[in-house]
Amino acid sequence: MRRGKYFAIPTVIDGIRFASKKEAYRFRELRLLERAGHITGLNLQPRYTLYGADRFRQYVPICTYVGDFEYWEGGTLITEDVKGIKTPAYRLKAKLFAANYGRTIRET
Repeated sequence: MRRGKYFAIPTVIDGIRFASKKEAYRFRELRLLERAGHITGLNLQPRYTLYGADRFRQYVPICTYVGDFEYWEGGTLITEDVKGIKTPAYRLKAKLFAANYGRTIRET
């Protein structure tokens, strides 16, 4: 398979294509945790619309953040992103996510 922009090697597990080996490995870990009952509701590629205020202080959609995984852990909803390199675009989206949804992204 062809390497990505940041030299990540796409990997396929159970017919699901992941952007990197690291992300595929984390999926295996989370699936095991779900089977053991430590987490519930494992979801892939959750999408969130991120909003900002215009000059009239009305909220307008700016962009969309797509996480790698989302699951419930001990009654808390966790949105997780597997990162090798934190790009400027990701850092901005992480700040917007925290401002819009009141929680941070777990980075692994």
